[in-house]
Formats: sequence, structure tokens, C-alpha cells
Amino acid sequence: MSIRHGLLALLERGPMYGYQLRAAFEESTGATWPLNIGQVYTTLNRLERDGLVRPLPENDGGQRPYEITEPGRAELAVWFTTPINRTDRPRDELAIKLALAITTPGVDVKTVVQTQRTATMRALQEYTRLKTRGEEGIDLPWRLVLDAMIFQAEAEVRWLDHCEASLIRHTRTPRPQSAAPSPAPEHSEVTS
Repeated sequence: MSIRHGLLALLERGPMYGYQLRAAFEESTGATWPLNIGQVYTTLNRLERDGLVRPLPENDGGQRPYEITEPGRAELAVWFTTPINRTDRPRDELAIKLALAITTPGVDVKTVVQTQRTATMRALQEYTRLKTRGEEGIDLPWRLVLDAMIFQAEAEVRWLDHCEASLIRHTRTPRPQSAAPSPAPEHSEVTS
């Protein structure tokens, strides 16, 4: 999720200042993506520069709220109606880690896979516990975020199983020898 678009969506609810935006963002995502307050203000500055939000006068507490502009609403509408492409998502650090583990001498790739599987299973158990513990009291946005985390963890476990099976198949299949030419047989005359 883009912080930029997340803040625009929150400002669509009404004017807010930085700390309110951070709290609303974390509440909306079930605190699965904690924001640094510096990220919030840096993003607000960029949004203001781009004409997507405007600052309002400071309130009695000295905070400066922001509100979304019409161009900001238009950008938000485009974001909500545009599908997320797989290429738009951040790099998959786990896939990169495994690819490098396979090609780095001395790395026990099976241990890397097993360590990750153990961590992912723990996370999956925790997500499931969270879901069952508060099933009745969980609001819909948090429930959907939690479901997404569960589905992603399940998919990661399946992918790790696939990686492990691929490693086993790969080690069973002998690699072709280098293409060095074989010496030609010597022809010797045999005398009887």
C-alpha cells in the first residue's frame, strides 16, 4: 500500500493532523504496518507540493491539520479503481534470499527454508489466534487485513514446501559434466 494514497484516503474522512493520520492509518491496518511520524509529515509535504492536500490554520493545540483537495480526490479515485500489478509490489526479500542462498557457497539452503517455514508457521498460528480470540469484536477492515495476512502466510508455507521439493529433485538429478572434449582414442596396431 502506498502511504501517499493511504493518507489521502484518511483525509477523505475529514481534516487531520500528522499524529491523527498516523493513529488512523495504524488503526485501519490493524497496526500491521506501523508508520513513523516522520514518514507521515514527509508524505504530507509531498502531497502539499503536488497540490493534493492543503494545510489548514493551526488549531488551539498548535497542530496543523490538512485537508484533501479536489485533485487529491481525483488521484484517490484513480488509485481505488486501478488494480495493483504484481510488478508494482515491493521486491520479495524471501525469494531473493533463497535465490542467493542457492548460489552462495557454504550456505545450507535446506536450513534457510526450514528456518523460514518455522517462523511463518508461528506467524500463521498467531494470526489465527488473533482472529479466533476476537472474532466478534473485530471490525471489518482489521478482519480483512488479518485474513490477508493469514492467506499470505499459508501461501508462503506452500511455496516453501515447493522450494524444498525442488531442492530435493535438483540434488537427485546429476548435473551434466563440463563440456570438455574427451581425448580421442589412440589407434595402435596390434601385432599377433
